Order: sequence, then structure tokens, then C-alpha cells
Amino acid sequence: MRLHQPLQWILLLFFLLASSFDRPATSLAGDDRQLPKVPCESPNYSSFPFCNTSLPVAVRARNLVSLLTLPEKIQQLSNTAGAVPRLGLPTFEWWSESLHGIAVNGPGVAFNGSVRAATEFPQVILTAAAFNRTLWRAVARAIAVEARAMYNVGQAGLTYWAPNINIFRDPRWGRGQETPGEDPLVASEYAVEYVKGLQGEYDNGEAGSSSMMLSACCKHYTAYDLDRWGNYTRYIFNAQVTEQDMEDTYQPPFESCIKEGHASCLMCAYNQVNGVPACARGDLLEKARKEWGFDGYVTSDCDAVAIIYEDQQYSSSPEDSIAYVLKAGMDINCGTYLLRFTESAVKSGKVQEEDIDRALLNLFSVQLRLGVFDGDHAKNQFGHLGPSNLCTQEHRELALEAVRQGIVLLKNEEGLLPLRKHEVSSVAIIGPAASYTSVYGGDYTGFPCNPTSILEGLRSYVPRTTFAAGCMDMPCETTVGFEEAIDIAKDADIVIMVAGLNLTEETEDLDRHSLLLPGKQMDLIRSIASVSKKPLILVLIGGGPIDVSFAKEDPLVASILWIGYPGEVGGQALAEALFGDLNPGGRLPVTWYPESFTSVPMTDMNMRADPSRGYPGRTYRFYTGKTVYEFGYGLSYSNYSYKFLSIPEKIRLARSSAMRGRLDVVHIEEVASCDAMRFHVQVSVINNGGMDGSHTVLLFSRSGANVRGIPQKQLIGFERVRTTGYEATEVTISVDPCKHLSTVNEHGQRVLPLGAHVIMLEDLEHKSVIEVVESIEEEEMKMHDEL
Repeated sequence: MRLHQPLQWILLLFFLLASSFDRPATSLAGDDRQLPKVPCESPNYSSFPFCNTSLPVAVRARNLVSLLTLPEKIQQLSNTAGAVPRLGLPTFEWWSESLHGIAVNGPGVAFNGSVRAATEFPQVILTAAAFNRTLWRAVARAIAVEARAMYNVGQAGLTYWAPNINIFRDPRWGRGQETPGEDPLVASEYAVEYVKGLQGEYDNGEAGSSSMMLSACCKHYTAYDLDRWGNYTRYIFNAQVTEQDMEDTYQPPFESCIKEGHASCLMCAYNQVNGVPACARGDLLEKARKEWGFDGYVTSDCDAVAIIYEDQQYSSSPEDSIAYVLKAGMDINCGTYLLRFTESAVKSGKVQEEDIDRALLNLFSVQLRLGVFDGDHAKNQFGHLGPSNLCTQEHRELALEAVRQGIVLLKNEEGLLPLRKHEVSSVAIIGPAASYTSVYGGDYTGFPCNPTSILEGLRSYVPRTTFAAGCMDMPCETTVGFEEAIDIAKDADIVIMVAGLNLTEETEDLDRHSLLLPGKQMDLIRSIASVSKKPLILVLIGGGPIDVSFAKEDPLVASILWIGYPGEVGGQALAEALFGDLNPGGRLPVTWYPESFTSVPMTDMNMRADPSRGYPGRTYRFYTGKTVYEFGYGLSYSNYSYKFLSIPEKIRLARSSAMRGRLDVVHIEEVASCDAMRFHVQVSVINNGGMDGSHTVLLFSRSGANVRGIPQKQLIGFERVRTTGYEATEVTISVDPCKHLSTVNEHGQRVLPLGAHVIMLEDLEHKSVIEVVESIEEEEMKMHDEL
């Protein structure tokens, strides 16, 4: 978010403080210092209808809007909504962050009271590598508990701008670390679980209903995945997206977030989408409300309204920018633009008061569902939460489990890992990240409870563990420190090198230009490998893919593990994995490309390959070039094999009146009942090793249908299962053909290819044929007669 930059953030705070003393006189009546901390708590104000919990949310929201003057209404259109003393309303802060724990980004959270820390879970990209829906929801729920606890002591808000569910389209994207990866199905499933976990029991808006624990916000809507690359920035970038890519790749996570997750917020992005600023795309915002059933508020990204005029020069005045976004369906502005220019926009006739009222109804409805106007918060269902609910042992164990399940083993030659504690008397660990726990959070972090470094984790297994930074810092621009690192490597039984990325390489407002290890890290690894007694172990930290082809092919590098940004207990989880108390089972949620991919312009939004111009495509679904590691790749200390126990030979689709003649594909809207086509794939997972493990099962499909731009293959289901050594475990994956076996044609229409679909599980393949029958009932009777 633009205002996270230090100078702009200071200026924003200054403006907000100043504006609290400089609001129009008509919006204030009385002294702000006399305001209650909670609306509707004081008897002086609790008689207003909007305080009546027996009334429906919609009625209460309309009443509140009707009581406000125009200047008072305008004061509600910023992330820091102004107080209305005559109605007993204090200020309300909409901007809080909770990407993978309570973060300091945004003014809604402060670690300056009775709460000084919150559980720091792994960065999203690592948690996504677990491919575990139950884990995703549990993490979000734990974050919600800590956020409500902080809210109850006045240190946090109720509305959180997470999750980030943009597709990790390009490996250079600095914010890819915040996302669940490159696959639309995974991103969609993650969105649903995160939102349900954070919001809690979904509120349907009925009378007295204020059951949302927090409000989650799916961002950034839409086709946002470039921050700062070359001469392009997210503030001016125009994402040129085909109808096919929009419906097939960029939109599915947002659709699921709304339809299934019931998210109460959408954030519109900075960039333009096909020439129109995202926050002014009325068609896209209307689609969310009318087609997906969105019932919540739309916020701009920070300063996204200002840039429409100031950076993109799309509008001819600030007032025009405000008119564009309000009429498109945006409700609130992160920033101050609407505070400053909405009144003049109304006076000039570019904005009507009805446009503002519509926005306020959405905003107040969400606040009502959160219980903001229900009086004493200590008496509501979440009022018992407090400081003792943060940094709990339960949450720390959950953070640890998330790292355990996310760690990906990329290489393990000669079975070097797991190490045997009784055979290792000394370990040398090299790399600044081995001891700098500040690196482990990635971006959007807060203050972790009690971070454990990799060095500390290893010393709990091998007390004689020596450390050398090797590089002065993660960028590693010089060889200063090499000599010390080489010296300790020569004497140790086992050498572990920690390399990779940090926020100087990838973060918000900073994309990468190279996929190689930064600076002289590669030189250090080679130098260490050449002197160590045994082939070394390479641990990679960071969110984005790294071209480590040199290490993959070097016999002096025996093992490679990727640990993302592991959060506050990463050091413990890694040590467990190295010494076999943990059997790695994570899978890469993104393709790892070679350095040659950097010749592809980051600005090219096309997903499909185009051989005519040498364009290789993007993500495992369409990329035609060589990879360093494929999407879904991940080794284990066990070997696994599979067997299909139950999978259909034929999938029958009842003919509808909309279908005509011979068919190759069927439009999804022509399918009479998608539910009738659903089936289950039952799989036996055989652990052929002696070590128990948590294992990820990934089910793919491909179709040879004649649909231009059809994916090479696509993920249709995944499950995480516990396995026992030398035993088989059964797992069932549900498949909805309308959703999982369908594709999108060039016109942006979702279609279901008929004929053979190859269902794939590693090297195991099975053909299931979708065929049209006159009716399911007649077909079943015919089959019964034949039997």
C-alpha cells in the first residue's frame, strides 16, 4: 500500500491529526473528549434506532445514514472515519493488517499497551505449500482470536485487509510471498478458508445478527501483480488482460472468496485493467455484487483514488476521480482524497448525495455485523478475550505445525538427510539469516512473541554448533566474512548454508530483476562446499522462486530445503526436519523458473504461450519452457506410491434443451445440474519407507479438447494425509466437473469439454469420459436392465 512508505505515512498521520481539529462545524456538536469509547454504550445515545439490536441490520444502517449531515457523511469516507459527537460516535479505523499474524502496517494496530507481541505465523507462501485447508482455517482463526483480544484493549481494529489472493503470475513479483501461489484453485481454496477462519460464523444480516468476529478483505481486485519493475510501477501500470485469462486465472480466487467465503470486503487495486483504473471498473464491482452475491464494503488501496488523477491522469480533476469511483461502487478511500474533494464534487454536481449514502449503507452494515453498535463490547460474545489470548502455547504450536507442513525438500542425494544426532558431533551453520530472526517474517509482520533462530534450533540438537555470517548481510555484495565461514566449515562434521532472499530483494513496491541468489551468495556456497568434509546442506529462505540450478546439479551440495519466511518458530521446525523428527511433505505452490525467464517482460499479462513471438507462457498450466523445479514438487524421507481405488469410467451429463446437435463442449450455463455430475476419487497412498509422514496428494487432469488455450494440465483436487511407514492410507478427493474439469474459451466463457479427461496422480493416469445422455434416470434404468 502506497502510504506504507515512511514519509508518506508520517504526512498522512499529520493530516489526520490536523483534520480532527479542522472539520466543518456542522459535522461536530460537542467536545470529542466527552465521547464514549464505544457507540451506543452511554444512556445519552443508546436510544437511537441504530443502537436497537432487535432491528435488522439494514434498518439500523439506514437510520444511522439518515441522521448524518453531508459533512458528517463525508468524514466517514476515509479509512479513519471521523467522530460524530452528537450521535455518540467515536472515530473508527478501518485499516488494520493480518496477513500472517497481526501486523504493524496501518494505523489500526499498535503494540504500545498491555499487548507487546502477537504470534507470527509463517508467510502465506509457505503455509500454502502445506496444501492443507484445515491448517489454513486454523491459522486464520488463531489470528482472529488475537486480533479481537487486541481490539478489546484498544490496540487493534475489527476490519482487516487480508488475504492477498492475487495470482503469483511472475516469479519476480515482490509481493508473491504474500499469496497462496500461482494456481487459481489453490488461491481460491485458501481464500475461502482464510475468510471463514477470520470472520468466524457468517452473518446473514438478520435481526440482531452481529456474529462476525472480524471482517476479512480480499485484495487486490483485480489483475494486480506488478509493483516496481523497470520503468513501470503499480500506480501507472495498465494490465492488458484477455477475457480468457481474466475468467480463467485472475478472477476465480475473488469469486470463491465472495461466493463461498462470504468475505465482507473487497479492495480495488492501484493498476488499470484494460485502460480503466480498477477502482473505477463499475462492471467488475457490479459483477461481484450481482453475480457473486457480495455483501460488504469496497475499499480502495491506499491512495488509489488520488493516483487516478495525479499519476494516471485518467481523470481531469480530483472531483472527477471521486465521481468515477463512487459511481463504480467503491465505498471508502484509504487516504484523504475523499475527505478533501467530495464536498466540491457534490457542489459541482459530479457526485450526488445518494452516491455517498449507498457507500455509507455498506460501511455501516459491516460495522453493525461486527457488533460495533451493540453497546458494551465486554458483554458481547468475544468480550472475554484479552492479552492472555495472545502468544499462547496453542498458537505457537499451530505456527510450528504450519512450518512443519510447509517445508519443501528439494534435493537429498545419497540420503544425507535426515541427520542422525548420535553421529553428528559438530555442525557449522553459515549465513546471516541463521541468526537474524527479523528476516523470518517477510513483509506485513508485527512483533513476534519469542522468535527462535535457526542457530538456536540447531544448538538444541547439537550443542557444538558454530556460526559465521559469511556475508555481512543478505544482499552479500562483498566477500568480507568468507574467510571466517570457510574456517568453521573445515572443522565441522556437517555444514549447513542458509541463503536466499529478504525484503531488500522482494517486498511491496519492489520486484526482482534476477532469479539468481543475491550478490556473492553463490560464490560463498561454492567456496564452502569445496572445503567441507561432507557435501553441504543448503537451506533457502525467501518467498519468490530462485534459480539454484548450480546447486541442484552440484554433487557437493547434497540436500536443498526451502523454508520460505517461516515466522517465529522457523528455527525449531527446520532443526526437526534436518534431524528426522519431521518428515518433510510440503510442495512448491509456484513454478521455479531458470534465470533465462527474466527476458520475458513482466508487463506481459498473457498466461498462454505464444510460439509465434517466442513467448513461453506462465505458471505450470501454460508455461512451455524448462523449469528448475515444477509446481507441486517436493520430496520426502519416504517413497510413496498410489493406487486408484474408486474412480468413474464415465461421467454422465443429462442433455438440456439448450444443447443442440453434436457437441464437443458444453457451456456451463447449459448444464442442468452440476451437482448430479460430482464424483469422488478414492486413492490408496502407500508409504514405502520406514518413517511416518504427513503427505500431500495432488490430483491433476488434462483434456485434449479442441478449445484454444486449454491448459496443459490443471490441479483439480488436493488433500493432506497422515501416513504410517510401510502402510497404506486411503484418501478421498471430491471432484466437481463443472468447476474442476471445465476450462474457459477465448470469449471468457466457461465450458466443459466432453470426451476423455485424463486424471493424473504422479505417474498414475486414468481416463474418465464425460458423455451426454438423454436423462440420468433413463440411463440408470438401461444399465440396470443390461445387468
